[in-house]
Amino acid sequence: MKKDEQNATLQMPTLLDITNKAIQDGYTENFKVASEGLTNDKEEKFYAPHDVSIVNFHRFEGYSNPEDSAVVYFIETNDGLKGLLIDAYGAYADAKQSNFIREVEGIQKHIKKNIKK
Repeated sequence: MKKDEQNATLQMPTLLDITNKAIQDGYTENFKVASEGLTNDKEEKFYAPHDVSIVNFHRFEGYSNPEDSAVVYFIETNDGLKGLLIDAYGAYADAKQSNFIREVEGIQKHIKKNIKK
């Protein structure tokens, strides 16, 4: 492994880092998927897949245990709520959440590149 690759690996953000940054950026809702659709902790309103956009997502893989794999989705609703949905990845994924995410048409991935000269 080249030295630059090794440093990049050591500097990968954690799920906690990403979550804290998302909260600072206004993604304060803790979303979950119920049988009625996507909702927050208060369950005041439910959203269908066409009511939400996934503006970014990050996948984390456990180094030694597949149970540590997760995906965090940055979600915005059509009425302005912003929050996160965290799901296991792979064999441990929640089928209800995975099915909901597959139905969301507005899904984007924003990649920030750190380029050193």
